[in-house]
Amino acid sequence: MAKKHALLRSLLAAAVVGLASCSFKPAPPVYPNAVTLDQGSNWTPESRGQFYSDDQGSRLIPLKWMQALKQPDGKPFANDSFARYGYLPNPPGPWPVGFATGKSDDTDYLGMTCAACHTRQITVGGVPYRIDGGPAIVLFQNFLSDLDAAVAAVATDGSAFAAFAQAVLGHTPTPAERAQLLSDVQAWFGPYHTLITRALPAKPWGPGRLDAVAMIFNRVTGLDIGTPERLIPENIHTADAPVRYPFLWNAPKQDKTQWPGFLDNGNDLLGLARNIGEVNGVFSQFRPVKKIGWPGIDYKNSINIDGLLSLEQQLKNLGPPKWPFAAIDPNLAARGATVFATAASGKQSCADCHAQTPGITRFFNQPTWTTAMWDVGSDTREYDVLKWTASTGILSGAKISILGITLLPVLKPVDTALNITGFSVVGSIVSNSNLLTASQGQFQATAGAIRGATSSPPSLTELRDSFARPRTHLQKLQLTGQPPQHVYESRVLYGIWAAAPYLHNGSVPTLADLLKPAATRPATFAVGPAYDVDQVGLASSQTVFNFQYTTTDCNDLHSGNSRCGHDFGTDLPEADKKALLEYLKSL
Repeated sequence: MAKKHALLRSLLAAAVVGLASCSFKPAPPVYPNAVTLDQGSNWTPESRGQFYSDDQGSRLIPLKWMQALKQPDGKPFANDSFARYGYLPNPPGPWPVGFATGKSDDTDYLGMTCAACHTRQITVGGVPYRIDGGPAIVLFQNFLSDLDAAVAAVATDGSAFAAFAQAVLGHTPTPAERAQLLSDVQAWFGPYHTLITRALPAKPWGPGRLDAVAMIFNRVTGLDIGTPERLIPENIHTADAPVRYPFLWNAPKQDKTQWPGFLDNGNDLLGLARNIGEVNGVFSQFRPVKKIGWPGIDYKNSINIDGLLSLEQQLKNLGPPKWPFAAIDPNLAARGATVFATAASGKQSCADCHAQTPGITRFFNQPTWTTAMWDVGSDTREYDVLKWTASTGILSGAKISILGITLLPVLKPVDTALNITGFSVVGSIVSNSNLLTASQGQFQATAGAIRGATSSPPSLTELRDSFARPRTHLQKLQLTGQPPQHVYESRVLYGIWAAAPYLHNGSVPTLADLLKPAATRPATFAVGPAYDVDQVGLASSQTVFNFQYTTTDCNDLHSGNSRCGHDFGTDLPEADKKALLEYLKSL
């Protein structure tokens, strides 16, 4: 046993050294009080505060542990409220925007909310501007890696653990307390370290990007559903298809969501499912166990249903940010509006893909906007993630039904990661009896709206069909034996000026660059908060992260970093391009 423990300590020590050496350490950014932008009359300080700090059910790490952890230089891990990773201050609280505390089993935890990844700050002339719901410019991968190294140091160094235990317990621990805490640390560290070492790519995502779908799949299938142990390491794959964080304003109105558009969206119930998936990706506790009787699995979880329902209501109040810089030229913008609506050289117009048009209504009083899905020749790597399969563990053979109607097909011993994750989300919903009772009318109305026959009573069979649509979508795109179509969202462009870099994988730094042929777009560019008001996007010179994003051309469309695609508007006259940019600022 002593030899086993010595080997474990040596392996963990190697992990500490390896992670510390590859961990990217930017200069800590300095953010004075930021200018908040006009995002509509319904977006109030109260809305902002709830969006920043409300618990959604993430249980990343016990709060006292985080407060006791150290950086390699001996400073507290949370010394700068994670500003070194780009996370934004949220005074007067001690934690940055998008970090919240919550309680499970009488333990206080620190967790994350969607605001951590969807709150942006840009700087112009040294002045910071806060954009709520905008794609964050943060180093999430580095945060995850450094947290892994910090806990590994505690688990492998006796003196470090002694100081840690003293800080966590508030007194010198007894031998029993010390042993219990060490056991708890190792129980947390084992799964987390497995995820970090197997999932994080050697080439970092960099600031402002994350392979969110892969990390959700890895988190659910790799850490939660194994039997008798929860861990299934072989279900965890490298998350090497990073994408830009999307903007959240008008997110509840889209009739599709996720960059490949594989999820229906547009009512509160589907919004809840979308948000549960998000919390699963940022370390909710998901503990499914077998049970006798309906539904056969108890989908135990830490999801804060009230917090997620509140989040969706806040997002309905969030409007796109209004351009805060030099006044927009109305005549030039009007010319740009004409360019936006006019097809050129036999191609589609901007409006054909990005105009606001009515989408599928999935609840009577919740109209949606069409989220057009197009293959525009952009990077294809994210579609590899959607084809992942995994062992289903404790969920093998599981089914979810209401009143005898099966909502999702029975899971096979090996199934797609998408289907397994869908079970975790839908199971979390149907296991909540209060939510199910309150939502029965919306379940039925949703089914009727999808059918398009709202005048007749809808059935739960149609609800089942709506939940099965992601599987059908993937069958059409990937499993027919035909050349795959790599379609991605073409969203309504309100506030698009605040969402750089562009394309789904963030491979184009400015809107001006997006109007150039792929061959002449920047092959490398700096990523950070400095903003260029003329080019409408990232400034060419950044001072915060010292990170260069290296892209590939159209000869390597599957790299995850290709700047290829979306050649619309690239052959416009320069005067029309200038007018179009002026118009896009006004949206």
